[in-house]
Amino acid sequence: DWLMEVELDMNVSLEYERWIQNPNLPTNLRDELESIRTDERAIYDRFYQDLEFGTGGLRGVLGAGLNRMNIFTVRRASLGLAKWVARSEPDAAKRSVVVGYDCRRMSTEFALEVGLVMAEAGIRAHVFTHLCPTPELSFAVRELGASTGVMITASHNPPEYNGYKVYGSDGCQVLPDAASDITSLIESISDIFAVPVMGKDEAEAKGLLAWVSSEIDHRYCDRVMREIRIHGVTDEQRADVRVVYTPLHGTGYIPVKTVLGEMGYKQAYIVPEQAEPDGEFRTVKSPNPEEHDALKLAIEAARRQNADVVMGTDPDADRVGVAVRTATGEYRLLSGNQTGGLLLDFLLKQRKTEGKMPMNPIVFKTIVTSELGAAIARRHSVAVEDTLTGFKYIGERIGHYERTGEKTFLFGYEESYGYLISPFVRDKDAVQSCLLIAEMAAWYKSRGLTLADGLEQLFSEVGWYAEQLISVTMPGADGVAKIQAAINGLREQPIEVDGLVLTAVEDYETRMRKARSNSNSDWSSEPLHLPQSDVIRYLFEGGSWLAVRPSGTEPKMKIYLGAKAATKDGCEEILQSLNHAVQRLKA
Repeated sequence: DWLMEVELDMNVSLEYERWIQNPNLPTNLRDELESIRTDERAIYDRFYQDLEFGTGGLRGVLGAGLNRMNIFTVRRASLGLAKWVARSEPDAAKRSVVVGYDCRRMSTEFALEVGLVMAEAGIRAHVFTHLCPTPELSFAVRELGASTGVMITASHNPPEYNGYKVYGSDGCQVLPDAASDITSLIESISDIFAVPVMGKDEAEAKGLLAWVSSEIDHRYCDRVMREIRIHGVTDEQRADVRVVYTPLHGTGYIPVKTVLGEMGYKQAYIVPEQAEPDGEFRTVKSPNPEEHDALKLAIEAARRQNADVVMGTDPDADRVGVAVRTATGEYRLLSGNQTGGLLLDFLLKQRKTEGKMPMNPIVFKTIVTSELGAAIARRHSVAVEDTLTGFKYIGERIGHYERTGEKTFLFGYEESYGYLISPFVRDKDAVQSCLLIAEMAAWYKSRGLTLADGLEQLFSEVGWYAEQLISVTMPGADGVAKIQAAINGLREQPIEVDGLVLTAVEDYETRMRKARSNSNSDWSSEPLHLPQSDVIRYLFEGGSWLAVRPSGTEPKMKIYLGAKAATKDGCEEILQSLNHAVQRLKA
């Protein structure tokens, strides 16, 4: 082990010197490396591994080194992706990529680098001339018939991050098998500084670099309005509801403002301090609508505007957070699970009223999402299917049922504030979601109710549900090892929760489910049929549950708590017991 560590340190030092001596290294990256010359830990963290290409692509801190987001890691990933496209599409004339980007540092530069590497590889690149939301990139891949898509974004991560999401020709993020193939092709590129890049003028002249104009924005917004409009909501009701929206400095401003305005929401107020794109996200600690502080300015504006509903989208506009006014005039933040439950209930009722319930409808949710939505769907005799965490799995199942004709997609969502209503996009879509949330708020208001009232009514019908997400951050090179050790420890010793009887353990890494017999304490095993993933889920008597997994995009271990009971107090009591068990685990 000692020899391996010495050898690794030598390789890190050699790679550091290779970078710093490269004459083509941009000045800012060279200065960064010079500034850490005596900091062994900082050097190690930048060079001990390649930035991992996971199932969502690349995501990491901006900076110099193999383990950072920079033009060289972006070029290398793009050449690997180009090789994958060449394998996947035999007809060279049909090979193409669509490249979108958000407002983050270096997003514009990285997007062009992707296009020029692809152009050099003979793949026609359609690069957006302007910022676009992630769901619009998914739409554009499908609309333009592209072989693949790349979205330059780090979603809701802090400002120092950027990322590289990869999409297949179906507009869905690539699944693990494809990601593994792309990874192998990236790893086969030995010299990160030798990736061939075509000049911009040459690429344009050869027709290998094309620009995506605002025309695609219009097509996308028109499709959103056409697909999401609820015919049971009148123009008068839309004009009456008061909405406050914040794009949190991201890409949602233009599309959300457009669809709300054209649909007749005359009292839609945009938070001015957060309207303009800003990769520094100066008005928030984190541009993550899952975090309560992100909607602070919007809620303050809502109080002044006497708004009925508050919505905030993350920088790439695939997630939306919601706050609703209560009967007392205060504002209550909804969880992703609660918003998803409300949207699903509203959609089901409206589809039935309109006579537009599809044949054999199906709802998708992830294994760490509340069972509230499942209970609602089943009350309407609608099938529910669980997927692994990550919207790509929902997108894949949509495509599967389109091909087989067995089921028709109705709604898909995950607890982390991501929803999809119409499958013309194959990723979570906050623009669609914002419009449906506004339609729902208008419908409830016309009946003298708030969305908070609607949630209470739902609980009274299907039982009380409460959830909580606990994130444990473990940064640095040793963080991954610590997270893995903690999760492996749970495989050896299952978590115990006071007052709850464990009935099953699902380990998606081993793809096995162990369940307790109803009649005795014997346990039986059976295979799980979802793909392999590093997730453990504990199921308790009565419907409560707990799940643990590593984050796929940040150095975090995520612990999900789900409580279910017949009463609100009983539900809170169970949630508290689950929380206490996790605190003992962390200790």
